[in-house]
Amino acid sequence: MSVGPRTASVPWKIRLRWLGALLALLLFGAMLLWRFAAQWAPSAEDYPMQGISVSGELGEIDWRTVRTRNVDFAYIRATSGTDLRDPLFATNWAQAREAGLRYGAELVFDPCKRASDQATLFITTVPRDNAALPPVVRVAPGEHCAGSPGRDTILSELNTLLNVIEMHGGKPALIRISKAVEKQYDISSGINRTLWLEGNFFPPDYASHAWVMWTANDRRRVDGIDGPVEWDVVAP
Repeated sequence: MSVGPRTASVPWKIRLRWLGALLALLLFGAMLLWRFAAQWAPSAEDYPMQGISVSGELGEIDWRTVRTRNVDFAYIRATSGTDLRDPLFATNWAQAREAGLRYGAELVFDPCKRASDQATLFITTVPRDNAALPPVVRVAPGEHCAGSPGRDTILSELNTLLNVIEMHGGKPALIRISKAVEKQYDISSGINRTLWLEGNFFPPDYASHAWVMWTANDRRRVDGIDGPVEWDVVAP
């Protein structure tokens, strides 16, 4: 009985070449995506006011260089929880002001710790400054709490915190919430404050009302800063 001709198998060396070419192509594509993300920012025509949020984790910042890179404002990490003062806050605060940037302070709120203690740490770290932007409270996830606090507790503690720091700064605060935190606590519908939301490349819509601040790219590279920085825009 006759059989048809066998299909010749592809030699293993050719397969390796194909695999190498495919890996090189994937690597090249990943590099292009990284470079795109490192430079991307929303259109200045759509969002005229754009800036950054920073912390001491970025090391020393050349603020005069940053000022020349279309950065209009900077939010600077001041405190986290009840006992962590950012070691570079005072330096960043003074140098951002000297460089001619608008500047504001950020508090990272830990749902697992007393709001009054967190507020005390913040107001003893951040000087009164009429020229400063409104403070921002960045709500951290609460998964690490020994007994995870419920929504009512979180909202009550946040109100306590906000009352203290707003009295200190003389301005209503912003609340910065991630999609995960909003899903966990539904903060936007429980506290009437200006919202700061997050979402790389695409405007977020996960809160109960519209945002005023948006972290549009958390991997942006800016001259004068070592490492990726959070790039933020103000709603027009």
